[in-house]
Amino acid sequence: MNDALLPNDAVRSRRPMRFLAFGIAIAVTVAALTTRLVFLQIQQAPTYQALAEANRTAVASIPSTRGIVYDRNKKMLVRNVPTWAVKIRPADLPYPQRDAVVARLAELLDMKPSAINLRIEGNVGSTFDLVRIKSDVPESTARLIAEEGLKLPGVEVAVESRRDYLYGPLLSQVLGYTGAIDATQLADLESRGYLPDDMIGKAGVEASYESALRGTYGQQTVERDATGRVVRVLQTTRDAQPGDSLVLTIDLKEQQYAQQALEWGLKKAGVRRGVFAVMNPQTGEILAMVSLPTYDDNDFAQGISDAQMQAYLADKDTPFVNHAIAEQYPPGSTYKLVTGSGALQDKKITPTTQILSKPYVQLGPDKYWEWNHQGWGPLNVIEGFGHSSDTFFYQVAYMLGIDRLAYWAKQFGFGALTGIDLPGEVAGVVPTNQWKQDTFGQAIFPGETIQAGIGQGFDVVTPLQMLNAYAALANGGKLYRPQVVREIRAADGTVVRPFATKLIRKLKVSSANLQVMRLAARNVSTSRHTYNVVDMPIVVAGKTGTAEFGVKDAEGRLPYHTWYVGFVSKSGDVRKPDSQLAFVSFVYGANTIGNAATEIAKYYLQLHFGIKKDYRIPSLLVRGNFYGN
Repeated sequence: MNDALLPNDAVRSRRPMRFLAFGIAIAVTVAALTTRLVFLQIQQAPTYQALAEANRTAVASIPSTRGIVYDRNKKMLVRNVPTWAVKIRPADLPYPQRDAVVARLAELLDMKPSAINLRIEGNVGSTFDLVRIKSDVPESTARLIAEEGLKLPGVEVAVESRRDYLYGPLLSQVLGYTGAIDATQLADLESRGYLPDDMIGKAGVEASYESALRGTYGQQTVERDATGRVVRVLQTTRDAQPGDSLVLTIDLKEQQYAQQALEWGLKKAGVRRGVFAVMNPQTGEILAMVSLPTYDDNDFAQGISDAQMQAYLADKDTPFVNHAIAEQYPPGSTYKLVTGSGALQDKKITPTTQILSKPYVQLGPDKYWEWNHQGWGPLNVIEGFGHSSDTFFYQVAYMLGIDRLAYWAKQFGFGALTGIDLPGEVAGVVPTNQWKQDTFGQAIFPGETIQAGIGQGFDVVTPLQMLNAYAALANGGKLYRPQVVREIRAADGTVVRPFATKLIRKLKVSSANLQVMRLAARNVSTSRHTYNVVDMPIVVAGKTGTAEFGVKDAEGRLPYHTWYVGFVSKSGDVRKPDSQLAFVSFVYGANTIGNAATEIAKYYLQLHFGIKKDYRIPSLLVRGNFYGN
């Protein structure tokens, strides 16, 4: 009701009541606020003090020192060097200032602003985690950025370790490199203490021995200012534990010899892709492993540019791939080791069985030719292996059948990973009737069986598998797991994991039959199938191979790879399984008039044994597709 309609006395009587109600409301409100204030200041003071302290302090990780890597003679291959890194904490970078900060940082770091923004947007952690913008920054630049701290909110400069690969491309395929952790890796490893800006092993032993090399991060409590920058360390709650170091099986000198020989041969043959690897057959230790072309792991350690990365990726010869373990190729005549050993052990032939080597073997309307289109007449297995007679081994493979041939191939380690302690290994293919049925919906044809007997058709292997198979022949039948890391040592030098051989299996081939095949491998040299290898002052046994692949040229000829795999007898008597040195030489798409892989192997053996006379025949490395004819 409107007060204007009430009598004057009634209006006067209601005003004190209103003031009283208003006063009571104010009193209640003040009392409530006072009670709340007392509650917050007295009872909740510890809680809010803790929260304030938490905003002022933070728990930070203390990176551990990554382990060092040495060759078998304790020569340092990888070390850590101090360097400067620039990082950004996105949460501390005000959005209105972002463009200006990024532009100034790009100017100082000689980067494109888009590259910096890409790193910020690609942050795999939260906005409170540091994002690495650039590693290996010059000290003068790092100090300038630190001095401009107020103008560059969210930007931090840190001193950290960078990997220094002392021999660059020489060992990149074995050592690998470290790189920034990605989102997938962080999801898997965050529970083990990995951080969004961590560096992690990406290839080689850096990847396969990541957990040993990394060590254990420490922990400390730090004080931060209002911008989030660390002011001081308040307490170290756990010291960082340095990573273990690796002693490789690799001999630096042998690696240099292998690379020198392979580079020479590839250049002479006019090709770029090849492999040369060396093993001790008695232990499975890899003494050298060279895959060309390769890359420089220091490019990644120092922060690879986009241009460098694109150049590597555009290279059709795939320098990032370790062709010794991560690519598979038709083995050609080197595979005759499997065919001969299996036929002897299955008693399809004896060491003296004579089989006619003729110009071709005919199955139905198809002719399968001898490589020289002439044949060699009656041969036993030692002679057939020495002359690398295709028609001899066609007939032997037909006696065995595809499934028994596959059985013996798998005995020698083909069609399965060797288990070498490097990432990226592939298993190859050993065809069987079941494999062909599963893959193509049909059984193996007779022609495919005999082709498999000489390492053509569906069979593909890695150079390491081939080396390991001949190492098993050389040592008397023990198939070892190849290794590139000999020992793991703690930072104080204590051996954490000593070397031990790792036997995959003992071949189910008798010592007598293996001795026959070693004599056959020696006959490859004495028959001069490897040119003048027999004239060298060492006893070399092994097998060459030419493996066709790809698409025929205008003259109907297929390109081909060349192989030479073998071992050196310690005593000079190949009947004894005492070899200490086995090797594999492989040239991709050689198409040379002679076997390019053999010339490379001869050069390596000259370097290894200090042979002064030069047994190389460079004229054999002229391209001419002799075998295609």
